[in-house]
Amino acid sequence: MTTSYAECSARERLHRLLDAGSFHEWLAPAERITSPHLTQLGVPSAFDDGVAIGHGTFDGHRVFVAAQEGAFMGGGVGEVHGAKLVGLLRRALRDRPDAVLLLAESGGVRLHEANAGLIAVSEVMRAVLDVRAAGIPLVVLIGGANGCFGGMGIVARCCDWVVMSDIGRLGMSGPEVIEASHGVEEFDSRDRALVWRTTGGKHRWLSGDCDLLVADSIDAFRDAARVALARPRALTLEALEAEHTLLATRLSDAPDGADAVALWRRWGIADAELVPDLEPADVRQLRADVVTL
Repeated sequence: MTTSYAECSARERLHRLLDAGSFHEWLAPAERITSPHLTQLGVPSAFDDGVAIGHGTFDGHRVFVAAQEGAFMGGGVGEVHGAKLVGLLRRALRDRPDAVLLLAESGGVRLHEANAGLIAVSEVMRAVLDVRAAGIPLVVLIGGANGCFGGMGIVARCCDWVVMSDIGRLGMSGPEVIEASHGVEEFDSRDRALVWRTTGGKHRWLSGDCDLLVADSIDAFRDAARVALARPRALTLEALEAEHTLLATRLSDAPDGADAVALWRRWGIADAELVPDLEPADVRQLRADVVTL
């Protein structure tokens, strides 16, 4: 029976993705490490501050892992949450595992800890790039109900590989933030079709922000992670220039007012309006540089 990735908790995802019985958690809930800011504000805390970190094996390879828990404050990053991620990445620099897996599910920085959370995200970004520069593959998996937005959206794009399900979402500002800032005329966050065709996995795959598009299942994510870990990507000037070229091309392809469907047509996709209804395997075939899973 297929197990939905989106319906699993953070720890369920870790236990199901890694080799059976291999996951060992650092700073588990029993350690009772909570956010001091939430306590001062009288806001309920979690004993893991919304993220599980640790190590295990994946196909026999030693990996460090982190999984954000979307059920706690939408996976929002605070001071302790961010410090756990940074600590994991710095330990990876010291111990040099075969890879680091980041199971991202976050709405970004939690507003209760605004400045502390922003600083934490910036430290995570720097640590991610340090890990990549050290030659340790870093793969991010996105498929939770909350998506991957805000600072964590930037963190995701700093990684070697981005794996998304067709129901996963990735972006900088979330739909509600865009609507609050620019009005419903700019972006209607209640329009689920608009939200998914703008930030969803299918659009991110077609636009080049996602490296591997999969169905919503643990097995599909495991297969994709296996492919990604077998093909590490060096952090080079050429890779950075390629990213800049991608962004420049996308900007020129996106006239004012164009939505995802208009972009898909511009990219030569026939029957672009049917893309949201296609299966992930069919959407993968719409790009030339398909990676075989």
